[in-house]
This record gives sequence, structure tokens and C-alpha cells, in this order.
Amino acid sequence: MEYDFLFIGKSAADKALRAEMRSIMNILSPSILSADFWKLGEDIKAVEGAGVPWLHVDVMDGLFVPSISYGMPVLKAVRPHTDMFLDVHLMIEKPERYVEEFAACGADLVNFHLEATEDVKGCIDKIRATGKKVGITIKPATPAEAVEPYLELVDMVLVMTVEPGFGGQKLIPECLNKVAVIRKMITDRGLATDLEVDGGINLDNVALALDAGANVIVAGSAVFKDDIAANAKAFLAKMQ
Repeated sequence: MEYDFLFIGKSAADKALRAEMRSIMNILSPSILSADFWKLGEDIKAVEGAGVPWLHVDVMDGLFVPSISYGMPVLKAVRPHTDMFLDVHLMIEKPERYVEEFAACGADLVNFHLEATEDVKGCIDKIRATGKKVGITIKPATPAEAVEPYLELVDMVLVMTVEPGFGGQKLIPECLNKVAVIRKMITDRGLATDLEVDGGINLDNVALALDAGANVIVAGSAVFKDDIAANAKAFLAKMQ
């Protein structure tokens, strides 16, 4: 299958964009949604010991998405036992109600969906006031252009490459074209904004996400299975 982003062009500007994409630090953020909660601490230590810097924490309310996951108590329990950067992804209605509490529980970055609030700027400001980093997320049906007004206000943009709510889904290839569009927006503005992808990422397709312009990779079931440390190291090797 061919992807449009693989054919950005051959002009000097296009070559410069590719060079910049290669220079960005790539980060693996394994999603604990796919971990074994009977031994969550062990699973987290396995990825941390493998050299993984970030941990992705998916919070679902059963309203914005059909599934319910976990919330502040889990985050608060994890925080004292790891120095990993906690990348908290809120899939909840009206996230502005809870961003301060997630920040207080130990999130390093609080990320919310544009589709989940009527006051995006207000939610960004609330998170920023806590001293934490700010992320915004878009679902597969939301156009890339929706994030454009907020690029200079946030530290990261997350493009969902599956419908949010469940782990283990297959990547929607068309979403990677949105990644390329947003990466160009970031580059054109001279920003250092991280660009994250989440959904269906595995060792067979992670290179496609990186080529599209993502530099933060969320992987769940592809990491938290069998030999977790070996899986994490394999991802890190692919992402160098």
C-alpha cells in the first residue's frame, strides 16, 4: 500500500523537512492499558529497565469513549515508584473538570481531546497553570487543521490512528497523512512541538509513523506481551 506522505516531494524545502524529521528525538511511550494489572509494577519496571523514557496512561470515562479504564488512584500509585515521564491521555468528557487533579497525582503531561470540550483554550490554560506540559489529541475523523490554532500553545499533538476506547486495534493508514500535514505545520512555524501517534502501532509499521513525522510512539499490546523488555528494546532499536 502506498501512502501520500512518502511522496512529500523532491524540492529543497521537502529535503530540508525530511532532514529535520530525522533530527527530532524519537520517544517510545508504552501504554499501560495493555499491561497486566495483576503485576502492573513489574510490567512498568520491565519497560523502564529496557531504557524506555515515557509511560502512556490512558484514562477513559465510558462517555467520551465506550470503555472505562482507570483514573487518578492508579496514576497516584505509580508516580512514587518511577522517574519515567508520565504521558497522561484523557479520553473523558469536559476534561477541564479534572486536569488539575491529574496534574496533582503526578502527570508530567496532560493531554486531552479537542472533541471533548467546548473550551479548548481554557483547558490548555488550566493545565499550563499547574506547571505541567500540555497535549491535545484528535480522533481519526477530525481534520489535521483542527489543531492549527493551538500549535503554539501546546507541547505535543497526538493523532489517534485508531478509534479511541480499546486496545489491540489495527492502525488506520489514512491517519498517517494527517501526521505528515501536522508535522509540516510544526516545521513551518519553527516549533519544537512533539507529535505523537497512538493506535495499532507495532514493529512492522512503526517506521511508517516515523516517516510520516511522528516522534512519540505509543504502543500497547505490541510491548506488553511475552518478553516485555525484549519488545521494548526492539522498538527502541527500530526508532533510532
